[in-house]
Amino acid sequence: MPETAAQIELDGQYRALRDEAGYLERPRSAIKVTGAEAADYLQGQLTNDIEALEPDQGAYAALLDRKGHLQADMRVLRLGADDFWLDLEPERAEIVLRHLRTYSIGRELEIEEVTEDWAITALIGPRAGEIAGVEGLASEHSQRHRDWDGVEVLAVATDLGLDLITRAEDAAALRDLLRAAGAVEVSREAAEILRVESGRPRFGFDMGEDLMPAEAGIVERAVDFEKGCYIGQEPVARLHYRGKPNRRLRGLRLSGAAERGDTLRLGEREVGTLGTTCISPALGFIALAVIRREASEGDTVVVGDGGVTAEVVDRPFEP
Repeated sequence: MPETAAQIELDGQYRALRDEAGYLERPRSAIKVTGAEAADYLQGQLTNDIEALEPDQGAYAALLDRKGHLQADMRVLRLGADDFWLDLEPERAEIVLRHLRTYSIGRELEIEEVTEDWAITALIGPRAGEIAGVEGLASEHSQRHRDWDGVEVLAVATDLGLDLITRAEDAAALRDLLRAAGAVEVSREAAEILRVESGRPRFGFDMGEDLMPAEAGIVERAVDFEKGCYIGQEPVARLHYRGKPNRRLRGLRLSGAAERGDTLRLGEREVGTLGTTCISPALGFIALAVIRREASEGDTVVVGDGGVTAEVVDRPFEP
C-alpha cells in the first residue's frame, strides 16, 4: 500500500507539471565571469557562440578536453555586456572553476563561485509564465527581471517552463508567493520524468567524460560550428562532418523496471548501459541510454540478466 500511495502522489505531481505548474528547488553550482575580456575568453573555452549573445540572452554549452570529450555542460546567461552567469551540475563545479582560472591568467576578467549566494527554483508547466508574472519569454534562456512583492527575481525560460533565480535568503519567500499564485510543490522524481520524456541527458546520469557531444546527443543545442576556435573543436568537427558516431543517446521503452547501469545487449553483443530510468504515467517504463549504432531505432535489446527487454526509440518520446 505505501508504494501504491507514493505512486498515486507522483502521478498527481506529474499531472500538475503537464497541465498546470509545479515548483521545486533546483540545486546547481553558479559561477560568475565578469570583465572586459569575459566574452572573448568564454568564446575560446566553450562550444557555443558566447560572443553572439545579447544581454538578457543565454545559451547551452559544454566544456571539453582537447580530445573533444565532455568535461561539463552548463547554461550561460549574459546578464550584461561584461557580465556572465554559468550554472551547472554541482559535481562538475570544481573542474570547471579550475579550468577557467588556469587559462585566464593575464586576462582582464574575474571568476567567482557564487553558489551560496543564490537559489534556483524551477517552475515547470504550461502556466509557469502566467503564475510568475513573466509571460512572453519565447526562446529558451531568455531572461526578465521582476520585483515580486519585494523579492527580486530573474526569470529564465527553460524548455519546460522557467527557472527563477533569487538571492538565497529570498528562496523561501519566493516559494510562498508561488504557492499563493497557484503552483504546487513537486518532487525531483516527478520533474525527472519530464526530463526523460523530453530526451535531454544529464551529466553524471546519462553522459560523462567518456563521451563527445555528438554521442551525448547535445550537438544541436550546445555546439556552434561557425564560431572560432575553442578547446576540443577539431575532433568535434571531424566527427560531425563524418556524421557517424559509433554510439549515440537514445530513448528506450522498457517492458518492466530496470536500474541505471544495467547492461544492454543486442544478440550476444553488449551495446550500452542504462542511464536515467523512470515510470512515466503517460508512457510506462522508459529510460535514456547511450547505445552503439548497431542497435537501431525499432530494435529490441535485452536489459541486465534478461528479465526485461527494451525497444530503441528516438528522442523525445512520443506519447
